[in-house]
Amino acid sequence: MNIRWHSAAMPIVSPFSLNPLVDGRQSGRAMVIRRGVQRLLLQMGAHVLPELSLASGRRADLVAMTRKGDIWIIEIKSSVEDFRVDRKWPEYRFHSDRFFFATHPDVPAGIFPEECGFIVSDGYGAEILRDAPEHRMPGATRKALMLRIARAGAARLTAAEMAGVAIPVLDGESE
Repeated sequence: MNIRWHSAAMPIVSPFSLNPLVDGRQSGRAMVIRRGVQRLLLQMGAHVLPELSLASGRRADLVAMTRKGDIWIIEIKSSVEDFRVDRKWPEYRFHSDRFFFATHPDVPAGIFPEECGFIVSDGYGAEILRDAPEHRMPGATRKALMLRIARAGAARLTAAEMAGVAIPVLDGESE
């Protein structure tokens, strides 16, 4: 029996992604919109968790928790076609206190429903052009979503730490 070994070096396999906080499913344009919206929300004092799976099985593009504990869902739409083919967004109202669409300046604002908040993002920042009406979640839904946010956030921080990503200390945390 003749055994041959490959002369090329074997790659080092890691169970952890180089950046566990990016899952690669979003388009480049959607990521630019996301970055601008995240910057806006951070300036407002909210903390943001991208791509959160909800109890309904849907995945919210961005879930933000404000300083007051309100939960916002922001659905990113990178084109007119992206908006037209997506009809799952009404369900997000059951999982948030406010619901927004976010897009970039080249997508016409008129396609988005008036009963939803509206954010325009250029990647460097964003602006809320229409505030979202408030529709408070029932207490049991809020508790379940808060637990989901906490567990997902903790899991992602652990994955990032294991991958060697530096984790900053947030205001109010002990050092």
